[in-house]
Amino acid sequence: MKKFRSIFEFYINSSIHVALAVVALCGVTFLNFDISTEEDLLLFVFFGSITGYNFVKYAPVARLHHRSLEKRLKLIQLFSLFSFLLLIWFSFKIALEVLLWTGFFGVFTVLYTLPVLKRRNLRSVSGVKVFIISFVWAGVTVILPVVSTDFALEFSVWVEFFQRFLLVLVLILPFEIRDLKYDLEQLGTIPQQVGVTRTKILGTVLLVTILILELLKPEFSGNSFAALSITALISAIFVWQAGERQSKYYASFWVESIPIFWLLILFLIKAF
Repeated sequence: MKKFRSIFEFYINSSIHVALAVVALCGVTFLNFDISTEEDLLLFVFFGSITGYNFVKYAPVARLHHRSLEKRLKLIQLFSLFSFLLLIWFSFKIALEVLLWTGFFGVFTVLYTLPVLKRRNLRSVSGVKVFIISFVWAGVTVILPVVSTDFALEFSVWVEFFQRFLLVLVLILPFEIRDLKYDLEQLGTIPQQVGVTRTKILGTVLLVTILILELLKPEFSGNSFAALSITALISAIFVWQAGERQSKYYASFWVESIPIFWLLILFLIKAF
């Protein structure tokens, strides 16, 4: 049991789970637009997500405690290096346009982490954090899959992009509620600004907005709408059940599993 827990903690802490969530959202895009799945892109996104997330999470810690890194953190660093090398490998297998878009979204990741703006990073700018994360996730999981298959960046794609932006924003709310008692006031998180209850109401309004936007797509699909509705309902439940006191993996496992559930639901609905 102890060994299983250690493996599970490594799975979460090394960002494998969140990387699978990002890949799942790419899969949703492929299915929603009925375009062929690009396996090389999915692997590129998977290893890129691990590299990026571990860079964001552990770069500050590594700088402060380089000589006294715990064994687990050293293992994560080694795994991140391995993922980075695989990211480089798969970058040679995807189109130049995809790499250019990746570089564009990657800039925001760097600015989010490193203090390059007057010794500050975007993460420390009041109220900006959730929007940067949502923007990057939406770009990687909508724009990259579309561009990789030469599908036009038409109106439906930008609707999907905005929906994805809003959904990721909603999925961040349980994390913000969880961290309310730890976050510095200058971060200006949504729960800090409007309170926990209003944050949950905001999340619900955003989910309803996502469903309304689905109706605006010229290529409206009943299957996609059904899968999205179920996903929105699941997301709403998790948002309303979120509290400052929540189980250790409530947000980092269950909430981050919602994109994976969405892909599975969409796949099953389309299959039957």
